[in-house]
Amino acid sequence: MTLFIRFGIFATLLTLPLMSQEESADTAAVSVNEQIEQLKLNDESVNEILLDMKSYIDLARKLKFSGYMQTQFQASDGIGGAPYPIGNFAGGNFPANVGSRFQVRRGRLKVQYENDLTFSQYVVQFDITQNGLGIKDAYINIKDPWVRAWNMRMGVFDRPFGFEVAYSSNFRETPERSRMSQTLFPGERELGAMIEFAPEVGDWTNYNLKLGVFNGVLPTANENDNSKDIIGRVGFILPFEEENIAFDGGVSIYQGSVRSNSKFIYSFNDAQSQFTVDSTVTNAGKQYDRQYIGIDAQLIYDMPSLGGASLRCEYNFGTQPGTSSSNSFYNPSTIQTLDIAGNKTKSTIETTNLYQRHFYGLYISMLQNIGTKHQVVLRYDVLDPNSEIDGSEIGAAGKLTTLGDLKFSTIGAGYIYHLDDNVKFVFYYEKVENETVNGTVAATSSLSQYTKDVNDNVFTFRMQYRFPW
Repeated sequence: MTLFIRFGIFATLLTLPLMSQEESADTAAVSVNEQIEQLKLNDESVNEILLDMKSYIDLARKLKFSGYMQTQFQASDGIGGAPYPIGNFAGGNFPANVGSRFQVRRGRLKVQYENDLTFSQYVVQFDITQNGLGIKDAYINIKDPWVRAWNMRMGVFDRPFGFEVAYSSNFRETPERSRMSQTLFPGERELGAMIEFAPEVGDWTNYNLKLGVFNGVLPTANENDNSKDIIGRVGFILPFEEENIAFDGGVSIYQGSVRSNSKFIYSFNDAQSQFTVDSTVTNAGKQYDRQYIGIDAQLIYDMPSLGGASLRCEYNFGTQPGTSSSNSFYNPSTIQTLDIAGNKTKSTIETTNLYQRHFYGLYISMLQNIGTKHQVVLRYDVLDPNSEIDGSEIGAAGKLTTLGDLKFSTIGAGYIYHLDDNVKFVFYYEKVENETVNGTVAATSSLSQYTKDVNDNVFTFRMQYRFPW
């Protein structure tokens, strides 16, 4: 019996390791399965993270930010505000009693989203200066996905006229556009829609066409009549690669109108060399022509061992409706009437008398690169808002002429230094010469100071930083 008991105990002891090994194997199997399940969960999490990262990468690839800032110091040989404005076409008029100033001329931030699948583009650009925040661009552009030759654009964007209007201030060598462009196209942009033909491949790649319909009331103003303005340009480029020369140019048209809210319409009588007035009651509410024709050309030559050189010129002429004292782009505004507490009581439309003038304007500029760091630029521009009368007749008795008829010519010279791809410095001086008016003009007239060339020359030193991304 004792022997049997001892044998049983010994057998039990022998089976204990075997049982322990089986339990350990089962435990190990459970642990491995748990680890496998955990790895699967981790793999799914990694996949989710990768998918999220891919979506962010796709967004970053489609979403682009760019911008630039222009800060500057300006000095004039005159004093703003009295007795005549200084530098109105050199970044805005100087304040009264001011002959020098610092400015944030432009502070642009551009956001652009491009969808490769639908060939669509969303663009919005802001301008931030010491005067506040403004919108420069806000449009949608859709390219045809078949032949990649046609674009449709709608929103606020550059008017498709000439070369200088759409030439970005980011790249332009002079601080401002010519007096002609600033007068005819203030703000450069307009609210409307445009179709563009610009093929990327084929026999027509050297030709382009832009044609748009716009409100015709300045970039951020609301429409004020039932008429629309048509603007278009036909352009071409002729490359001569062996000669290191390229030539491009175009012809532009502007066919629009302005509503007159006044019955008094002044037209220039060429035979009598003076303005005559039509005061027919039904004139109020009629549309009067705003018509421009433009020709532009650019010659680019890469000079060996020196750098690229370019010659640009643009000539515009046509009919410009304006006011008595101004030949600028006219847009009848809404006048708000306020009560004593400052609350708006009613809105009335401006009833300024309308003046019809025939104008011409042009600029010629020469640019020479010296290596990759230096550039020199020369420019001559002129605007004659009333090409049917000479300065000696302006201000004469019975002519009904004003400041709005005065011709200005500007000679500008500058030097640009590129510190790197982001930073450049601009030194630019422009000498402005006005047409001298009739010497018999009354001393109390606003024209009296223009019996000689006034002091309105401006020097600009500018720093620019850009960050394309």
